[in-house]
Amino acid sequence: MVGLGRQDGDASGTAEAGEGAARRVVRVMPVLLILLGLVFDLATPPSFTGSPFFTAAPLIAAPLFTFRGTALTGIAACAAVVALHFANGTTWKVEALTELATVLTVSGLALLINQVVRRSGERLASARGIAEAAQRAVLPTPAERIAGLHVFARYEAAQADAFIGGDLYAVQDTPYGVRLVVGDVRGKGLGAVEAVAVVLGAFREAAETEPTLEALAQRLERALAREGVRRDSLDAVEGFTTCVLGEVPAGAGVLRLLNRGHPEPLLLRADGGLAVLAPPEPALPLGLGELSAGPPDRVGEWPFPEGGTLLLFTDGLTEARDAAGAFYDPAARLRGRVFPGPGEVLSALSSDVRRHTGGGATDDMALLAVGRPGRGQPERRRTVPVVPRDEV
Repeated sequence: MVGLGRQDGDASGTAEAGEGAARRVVRVMPVLLILLGLVFDLATPPSFTGSPFFTAAPLIAAPLFTFRGTALTGIAACAAVVALHFANGTTWKVEALTELATVLTVSGLALLINQVVRRSGERLASARGIAEAAQRAVLPTPAERIAGLHVFARYEAAQADAFIGGDLYAVQDTPYGVRLVVGDVRGKGLGAVEAVAVVLGAFREAAETEPTLEALAQRLERALAREGVRRDSLDAVEGFTTCVLGEVPAGAGVLRLLNRGHPEPLLLRADGGLAVLAPPEPALPLGLGELSAGPPDRVGEWPFPEGGTLLLFTDGLTEARDAAGAFYDPAARLRGRVFPGPGEVLSALSSDVRRHTGGGATDDMALLAVGRPGRGQPERRRTVPVVPRDEV
């Protein structure tokens, strides 16, 4: 129900608020340690000292504060030691000098740690920026409105700071309607990213010129075959890409899909109904066409009702497991639920998967939701050349 999506948002907001409060507490921890050291030293006999609190303060500040902030924390800790011994009349005793030397030494180490952490952070930020630029170049985010359809996409990497892998998606307005692809390249690393670039490059070119989804699939097949010959290693023989190719003709209220070994998409209706869009005939993934002895590709066709949302995803979603090893079932989890639009579908789905796995996903996950607006919602159409009927 709509209320479930609202609960997802509330839970997410509560979690973010909790994380923000934890960060604020950690950042004031060095000050609290110095104050605690002062109170402990004043409230206990002379044989007890607050030195452990004073030495811990700059160490905690090192990874959290700037260089200046860490230095000020160390100065404050040293000043607290001097002030306490001055008040006790023990300024020049060996114990006092040893305690001050210890805090000074630890403060110096804290400054060194601060510089190391800062440089590592800068390198990480640079690597993250490069990864983000690569993602935008290879896997750009589709526009939210394409030929009157509402489009939302999301890529969630299993590993932190890994921005792109072997999952892919693209949506494009063409003379034959809005065409889309969601796929998953076998393998990991740079080889998978290269294959993603090949598939998406071939799709963007062929989607504009090929009159049918079957012909479009063959173009992608040939592009992957050329890539397989060029590449070394086992991928040249065993490489493949599962994918779903889709087409929504302008104003027809029809959805056409061609599935090449990929998880079956879902169609969410405005009333909460859900349909699993199984292909008319099973087919091998792209890159394995030479091994197929079955019939040629067959395109399935379904009504695309107003207010409906087409949901496509990679196997990172369906293979997500909970602590007991149970796989995530998006059809069972989404059936009967109503969402305002495709963006809310993806937000609720991502939150639900994180709860199911406990945040421990093992594979990347690409999500694409395409919604057909209901009556009364304006549609933006693209002017395209007229295609003769006998060419479609």
